[in-house]
Amino acid sequence: MADWHAPQGPFDIPEVPDFIPRRLKPWLFILWVLIIQFSGGLYLASVTDMAGTTALMQEDILMAGYASLIGLAINFAVMFRIKFRFSTRTQLLSAGGILIAANFICAHTTSVPLLVAVCFVAGWFRMQATLACNSTIQLWLTPTREMPVFFSYVYLVVDSAIQLSGIAAIYTSFFLHWEGFHWIMSALLAIMMLMVLCLVKPLSPPMFIPLKGIDWIGSILWAGFMLCFTFICVYGNYFDWWDAEEIRMAAILGLACLAINLWRLTFLREPYISVQALKYRNVWIATAVYLVFFTLLATEHVFEHSYAEVILGFDETNLIDLNWYVFAGILAGCGFTYFTFALKKWTYTAMTCIAFALVILYLGYFYFTIDYGVEKEMLFIPLFARGAASVIISIIFLTLVQGGLPFQVFPQALTLNGFTGAVMGACFGPALIGEWLRRVMAKNFMLMSSVLTDAKGADVMESFMPLQRQALVVSMKEIYGWLLIAAVASFALLITRYLTRRL
Repeated sequence: MADWHAPQGPFDIPEVPDFIPRRLKPWLFILWVLIIQFSGGLYLASVTDMAGTTALMQEDILMAGYASLIGLAINFAVMFRIKFRFSTRTQLLSAGGILIAANFICAHTTSVPLLVAVCFVAGWFRMQATLACNSTIQLWLTPTREMPVFFSYVYLVVDSAIQLSGIAAIYTSFFLHWEGFHWIMSALLAIMMLMVLCLVKPLSPPMFIPLKGIDWIGSILWAGFMLCFTFICVYGNYFDWWDAEEIRMAAILGLACLAINLWRLTFLREPYISVQALKYRNVWIATAVYLVFFTLLATEHVFEHSYAEVILGFDETNLIDLNWYVFAGILAGCGFTYFTFALKKWTYTAMTCIAFALVILYLGYFYFTIDYGVEKEMLFIPLFARGAASVIISIIFLTLVQGGLPFQVFPQALTLNGFTGAVMGACFGPALIGEWLRRVMAKNFMLMSSVLTDAKGADVMESFMPLQRQALVVSMKEIYGWLLIAAVASFALLITRYLTRRL
């Protein structure tokens, strides 16, 4: 088993029988990882249809979707331990069965706790199966283990799957019902499991590492902290923030989980996330950049859907077609990062400057063009820029976190990176921008409605909806302007740092 990746001669995968051509073997794993990435149990693109037929609130479905990301992030710290404990065949079959069950449960349940728990488990197994596939073909992708090359591939697959699965889910619900996509993905997962049974040998990993000594209590506490943080961000506006007992209790519970974990670090020999990972400078740099960067892009979650649906009058299929523009940006961003950062060795600061320049383009385009008469094709430029910017920043800072860490600590740092980049990036910024929009829109609506003080009742009712739409447009434009100023200031700091280092 020493020649696990067959470094001598052409690349080969010993787990796959020889009657499969060598050149085809890696593509089997790419096919399987795409099926796994498309399968999440819950598909946020169909959140409106799901909320309309299950009596669940959109916040409930978003919470379950973010729970899947938390399960994914928590898995990072132990994913290599599991990889070296179980065969690739076992990992893929287990993940396939769990994801099929998750699709079935999410299509039928109306219990929010069950939905959140199932999505958390599904995210955990989806990450493990993704690692099983990607680590098997890593030396095929980059024989010298160049991590920027590998991460460019990873984000190309993961981010593309997010956009394409949303498109597939909406078009499936257009022709069938929203549950139809769950059955399609269950069928594809079953086909994948059948292929794995027939085409993957149950070979033991090259080095058997038992699961003894893992701090499972710590993993539960870290997951509890992340879930409480996400609950506050998702339900804060619904419960009116700190005036609600639910939000206060979530804050207390989350802080308690965090405090207990930090206390346990003082005496545990092998905590789930070690002191070394928490003290690692690059983790905190990545966290700070993620908070600023994804807050600037949070208008994606708060504004774009409302603007396209309420102001421009797009239906569901036209809305999801916008994902194609983001998908094009992801392809371009991954390709650009591969050629410049991975091959040409451009610096982290230079690449970060480029990503923030694309954010400026995204915000500036919306600020100067947002209006009632925008055509769908005119949204290509900002959405393309957003897709490229997000994938560039993700690749370079995942590489930054990976560099300089011992292998034992690297997975723990990935858990922190996954939480700050994926979970906080998805829920903190939208919560902040959403509350900002609510307050600004209330102010603008009051100012605009002052002209109706002398109008009669019928005239007031007739003018109410147009006035509300106008207040929404003005409020969006105002917030886009402030975010644009913040993006320009961030870019100025970065470019100054870059030029100072070059001189």
